[in-house]
Amino acid sequence: MPYTADIITTMVQFIESIGIPVVFETINEPTFVPGILVNKGTLIVDRKQLSYPGDLLHEAGHIAVAIPADRQLMHGDVGAISEKGKADGEEMMAIAWSYAACVYLGIDPAVVFHSAGYKGAADWYIEQYTSGTMLYVPVLQWAGFCYDAAAAANNGVQPFPHMIRWMRA
Repeated sequence: MPYTADIITTMVQFIESIGIPVVFETINEPTFVPGILVNKGTLIVDRKQLSYPGDLLHEAGHIAVAIPADRQLMHGDVGAISEKGKADGEEMMAIAWSYAACVYLGIDPAVVFHSAGYKGAADWYIEQYTSGTMLYVPVLQWAGFCYDAAAAANNGVQPFPHMIRWMRA
């Protein structure tokens, strides 16, 4: 899928607008995601190594859903700082968060859920979310990011994929 500078600009402006710094520079160490290094709550991006720009939203999602104190400990593989259950929960939240970001930005979910990621399940994730399945929404709701349909109606807001906040407090 061809990418334009415009889609990267759109994603970076959004990521920065919610409080996550983005720095463009050469990365000289191995990274978990090509061209992106998570470092203490900041996304370091190497344009020459960036293979899939949609990974910007997913990695930003990891920073956004992390407990604030954990953001300062993040470096490289963001799941490595947490015990297994916590890392799994944050991965689920980052997946749902990145889908909500796609909807918010008007970006095709295939930009984030690309064939080289998600352990071969990218199309399945797209199918789940676009068909209205609220995959991983309960954990996002538990952390205060959004509401399912019933809770949204009770609170007078739109349900997921609408977000009531983008960063975990």
